[in-house]
Amino acid sequence: MPRKARFNLPGIPQHIIQRGNNRESCFLADKDYKRYLDDLSEVASKYSCHIHAYVLMTNHVHILATPILEHVLSQMMQALGRRYVRCVNQKYKRRGTLASW
Repeated sequence: MPRKARFNLPGIPQHIIQRGNNRESCFLADKDYKRYLDDLSEVASKYSCHIHAYVLMTNHVHILATPILEHVLSQMMQALGRRYVRCVNQKYKRRGTLASW
C-alpha cells in the first residue's frame, strides 16, 4: 500500500522527521552535522522554507519548518537528501540510501 500524500500547507509550521534506514547513523563524524546544516540552510533558502528549529540526533533528525509555497517542503527535503547522501557516500566509500523520510 503506498503511503499517503504529504500535506501541502503553505504558511503553516510543520514537523519533519528524517530517520536512518534500519536505525543506522545519519552522522558519523562532527563534520557531518556541520555539512547537513550547511546543506539544509542552502536548500531552505532555495525552496523558500523557513527553518525555525532542528534537532540532529545520531540516527534521526527533527526539523520545524514553514513552507512559503505549496510542495516546496517535499522538494526541499528531496534536494537535501540528494546533496547530503551523495557527500556521505563519497566520503565513507559507501552506496545506497542513508535515511528514510
